[in-house]
Amino acid sequence: MAFHEIQFPPKLSFGSVGGPERRTEIVTLTNGFEERNSPWAHSRRRYDAGVGLRSLDDMAALIAFFEARAGQLHGFRWKDWADYSSAPPSRPVTPGDQVIGRGDGTTVAFRLSKLYRSGSQSYRRPILKPVPGTVKVSVGDVEQFETIDFSVDYETGTVTLNVAPMTDAPITAGFEFDVPVRFDTDRIAVSVASFQAGEVPQVPIVEVRQ
Repeated sequence: MAFHEIQFPPKLSFGSVGGPERRTEIVTLTNGFEERNSPWAHSRRRYDAGVGLRSLDDMAALIAFFEARAGQLHGFRWKDWADYSSAPPSRPVTPGDQVIGRGDGTTVAFRLSKLYRSGSQSYRRPILKPVPGTVKVSVGDVEQFETIDFSVDYETGTVTLNVAPMTDAPITAGFEFDVPVRFDTDRIAVSVASFQAGEVPQVPIVEVRQ
């Protein structure tokens, strides 16, 4: 098993159905009250790649991609068109989008993450697959520049600064990102006649833990 650092064709993922999944264990007590617990610290995303197919050429591209990944065997990158940026959908990426750490005078490596907030509650999602060339970083509100001031491991989402930030200096970042996924099936069943009639195959995709 390996992870292929290649993105599923974006024009095929556009229009796909999917999003985050949580797992909640619910126990109903004898008095009718509930106890709820989640064994997952992070959500897991699922998609259906079949919905985005619009032509026989799209179908051929999907099959070629599926065969090159050997079905479920190898992972790949997926663009979630509903959530692929550190900034709100209506805004461009900026170096101040997300706080990823604070300086301590020693640490130079920081992991990318995205904060989801609603009311007083929030969730911080690790970002493992930033899109090459899109990462912007700022230290203490001063923009840094890739290759000059920092480097990015685009396979793990780690930013490494050339100089350790001063104590308490905020480190922020903006970026686009992909989701690490694999096919959740070893079989694609398609009929050309039914596809031309508007029936698309189901091609489940699931996020992989890394």
